Amino acid sequence: MNMKMQSVGFKADSKLEAFINQKLKKLEKLENSITTYNVILNVDKASNRENKVVEVKMQVPGSELFAKKQSKTFEEATDLVADALRSQILKYKEKR
Repeated sequence: MNMKMQSVGFKADSKLEAFINQKLKKLEKLENSITTYNVILNVDKASNRENKVVEVKMQVPGSELFAKKQSKTFEEATDLVADALRSQILKYKEKR
């Protein structure tokens, strides 16, 4: 698995990167053919409270899965993204 992480407008600390990496690695238990994760962390300046945005593009053979969630913290948004990707992986596996 290859992971690319980009934080827009700020420097993500290593604890946050490790947390995101850990959450996304759990998805490999469902589907071991995941090749690449592209993670983008962003702070939405237009929103006051829930302004942390996490976007993940996941490459699997023959398809690309995508989830984008916004929350109060990056950790909470990561949990939401992981849940969304989990359901997409299950649908992907059913179609195969």
